[in-house]
Amino acid sequence: MKKTTILPPERYGYDFVPAEFLPPGTDEYWQRNAQQAALNGIKNWRKLTPAETEALIQNGNYCPDWNNFLVSDPFDPALIRNSCFYGLVRIGALKNTLLKYHDFCMPSGIRNSTIISCDIGDNAAIQYCAYISHYIIGDGCILFRIDEMQTTNHAKFGNGTIKDGEDENVRVWIEVMNEAGGRAILPFDRMIAADAFLWAAYRDDTSLTNKLQQITQEQYGGNRGSYGVIGADSVIKSCAIIKDMAAGYCTYIKGANKLKNITILSSYDEPTQIGEGVELVNGIVGYGCHVFYGSKAVRFVMGRNCNLKYGARLIHSVLGDNSTVSCCEILNNLIFPVHEQHHNNSFLIASLIQGMSNMAAAATIGSNHNSRANDGEIRAKRGFWPGLAVTLKHSSFFASFTIIAKGEYPSELNIPLPFSLVNNNVHRNRLEIMPAYFWIHNLYALERNSWKARDRDRRKVKVQHIETDYLAPDTAEEIIAALSLLEGWLGEAGFSPGDMTSMNETHELRVIPCRHVERSKRNQVIIKPLAAIAAYRQMLHWYAAKTIAVFLDERPELDYQSLCTLLGDGAIQDGAAKNGGRIKHWVNIGGQIAPAFRVDQLRQEIGAGKYHNWDEIHRAYDLWHEAYPLDKARHAWAICALLSGSPVNSAASLKQEIAASVETRRRIDDKIYQSRAKDYHDFFRKATYRNMAEMEQVLGKPEQNTFVRLSGEEGQRYEALAARVMLRL
Repeated sequence: MKKTTILPPERYGYDFVPAEFLPPGTDEYWQRNAQQAALNGIKNWRKLTPAETEALIQNGNYCPDWNNFLVSDPFDPALIRNSCFYGLVRIGALKNTLLKYHDFCMPSGIRNSTIISCDIGDNAAIQYCAYISHYIIGDGCILFRIDEMQTTNHAKFGNGTIKDGEDENVRVWIEVMNEAGGRAILPFDRMIAADAFLWAAYRDDTSLTNKLQQITQEQYGGNRGSYGVIGADSVIKSCAIIKDMAAGYCTYIKGANKLKNITILSSYDEPTQIGEGVELVNGIVGYGCHVFYGSKAVRFVMGRNCNLKYGARLIHSVLGDNSTVSCCEILNNLIFPVHEQHHNNSFLIASLIQGMSNMAAAATIGSNHNSRANDGEIRAKRGFWPGLAVTLKHSSFFASFTIIAKGEYPSELNIPLPFSLVNNNVHRNRLEIMPAYFWIHNLYALERNSWKARDRDRRKVKVQHIETDYLAPDTAEEIIAALSLLEGWLGEAGFSPGDMTSMNETHELRVIPCRHVERSKRNQVIIKPLAAIAAYRQMLHWYAAKTIAVFLDERPELDYQSLCTLLGDGAIQDGAAKNGGRIKHWVNIGGQIAPAFRVDQLRQEIGAGKYHNWDEIHRAYDLWHEAYPLDKARHAWAICALLSGSPVNSAASLKQEIAASVETRRRIDDKIYQSRAKDYHDFFRKATYRNMAEMEQVLGKPEQNTFVRLSGEEGQRYEALAARVMLRL
């Protein structure tokens, strides 16, 4: 145990930065002064008048050197009582006002507190704060009953850097995706899920990872002596320990146990709140976040508009924007935006979850009981949905929009078929996969998932771009690969292409064997393969026609011929020819879908030293986003050609494709309505109600369901869009 150090009392509040770490020609306040100017503007500090000094002493205040107690005008010394001040203390304008937040109201001024080398903004209210050291506090802040609030000279505020003179072993890494640490990344206060993925996923690219560490260190590391910051109009009350924290404007913190080495991003438009019993250590809390009710987070990054509550634990993980986590444990994960995990006893470990996901109660994903090593991983693409009490082992992989039926899955899984239902049939001792399940049987859930992802996006500033449509280039390419697999397994089962064509009209074939989807010797089967093939093809037609129709509607200057040139010949000129005119490889990078060649180019340019900070890298993502509508439309154009067996060669054929998409949209709306209406005809659903009138009073009528109504409106908008486009063809 380190012994207590004895220091001369006259140095209390001074020597914040050791002399050997000060740049030439500076003093210990040089960074403080820059921060103060940036946060509160330039203030005209002055020394106290003799009368003001006497008034402060008469009010029970103490300062060993009142010459280092500076104020701004107007200044009312009557508002400072029973407090101690050490080091250089500077106080902004102070007049007799009340500050109110909700029903909590305090007079401005400082009472019953100890302040050590701090700058305090205009008309702040500070009461019963036993120890506040080396902070810059913004205008109009309320601080009440804080046991300890201090900043060290080597504070990093949650950024994964080291300061001058520090050893490399104090650097804080976040070990995402893998418990063994082989994918560790450094947190920083502007990190988004795309950054974390770029750093963690391409570990073979050492030029990239080395350069990302260098960029982070140069942007966030360096000199000692930064002060902690409390942004203007923030409220902090009834907290125990706050150490090395930077908090933005309008931060609200109440009853937190421990906040250490963190940045809390907050603004007037996107305020962040931290609640009772919370402990946050070594991390970044994003704009507009809510962390409540005993939640714990250690070595973490939370994106924008995230919720962590009801005792949730977030450890060694990055949580993407618009996510909610409650009552569970998340350890060693990289989670893309729009993740829902708000049921008790669920457990997620060592995984890459690529967004629009939902974890059910008691799901245990990635539990380490099939190996002596802790270096396995779970990878799940968009729309991952493990059901109640699902137990999965790493290493496993899941295609987009995989739903997993309740059960303990005894072996590792490799599910390459998107939109599938996976079932562990213990009675027949086999693994069953129903491809295209969502499209065939549960369009309500599929469409609602995309709608929720858009509707729950409360971000005012959208740095992380997010694709919320379940049919996009990434999932379309998964469908194409799945069709090839299904046709291959049908061939292995003894069915020729002619047999498949004749049977496809009736969908009589129920089960065929498949291979390499589970690491076991038991049977592995596909349920309803012909229905899945038909559904997959319909999904591709819908994706392609809708994408082209939307693209054309947004560009009224295009006629059919210019559209052909832009989407067909233009795609080949832009480099898609190497893939037969179609970009086959797409990357989900933090929720943003981009062609793989763009990601590869960025990796090469970063490794070569083209980018000097993370803002420049984020600008590259923005350029991808600007190019995405054209990239996506060109991909859809190539899908049309793939489905028909020849290039789109006439306006009439394109018009026919769009007209068919209108019928598909009507089918989607009808299926969504039927999903709700069937409950009103189910015996067991009706059993708890005396009559239909009571049931409708409690549940509402199917046609009154919010999402059913919204879906119908969306269908009408698409029909109008398609009509406009077809008139131009």
